[in-house]
Amino acid sequence: MKTILRLTICLFLLNATNTSCQSKMVQIKGGEYMPLYGRDSMNVKINDFLMDVYPVTNKEYIDFVKKFPKWQKSKVIKLFADGSYLRDWKSDTILGENQKEQSPITQVSWFAAKEYCECQGKRLPTVDEWEYVAMANKNIPDARKLKEYNAFILGWYEKPKSFNQTIGSTFKNYWKVYDLHGLVWEWTSDFNSVLISGESRKDVDTDNNLFCGSAAVNATDLMNYAAFMRYAIRGSLKAKYTMKNLGFRCVKDTKK
Repeated sequence: MKTILRLTICLFLLNATNTSCQSKMVQIKGGEYMPLYGRDSMNVKINDFLMDVYPVTNKEYIDFVKKFPKWQKSKVIKLFADGSYLRDWKSDTILGENQKEQSPITQVSWFAAKEYCECQGKRLPTVDEWEYVAMANKNIPDARKLKEYNAFILGWYEKPKSFNQTIGSTFKNYWKVYDLHGLVWEWTSDFNSVLISGESRKDVDTDNNLFCGSAAVNATDLMNYAAFMRYAIRGSLKAKYTMKNLGFRCVKDTKK
């Protein structure tokens, strides 16, 4: 009886450790950076925040839809997710035959990703927050001008089915964050705000920018094709769209 009890406790602790590992967040120290886009050609200030170490996984999303059935694929309101939402799942709470629990969740809309994060007491990152962290390689916070770093990112763009890999498959960057490049594209809170119609990035807060792109990117460095591709993908999206290689992770504001 004691042996069974010990085994049960060990299994529970192992599961708790895995869960903790997946949802672990790291501190991102704020600063300034020059984004690829923007007519003002000015640095953007980033405040301190916390970011998930890994993208949200299939297993974590299963737990979410079990707790919030309105996001199950048979129940989701079509206004909030297109017909491809969780399309490869076998049922409302069971993954497809070739899907892995520890792979990033994909085929989820911006609405679903946003609510998932909010239910965890978190939020989606802004474009600037995501790009600020994603410009780091293993050793330095800004590796954008390194030829080999951009070559790695562009090489990933050409790989099929990277979304089937498990989280942590790519390198740990300077901030101790994994998989920003190499597994899936990721939603941001203001994913479409780069494609703006006004004369400045200051008007990106209008709600209509979240749902339909309205103009072309004005790049500060058109040679940075790897980053330009990310902005182009985001600009093609609408909030209810889902894609097989589009997932997300969450961030959280630090307490002041």
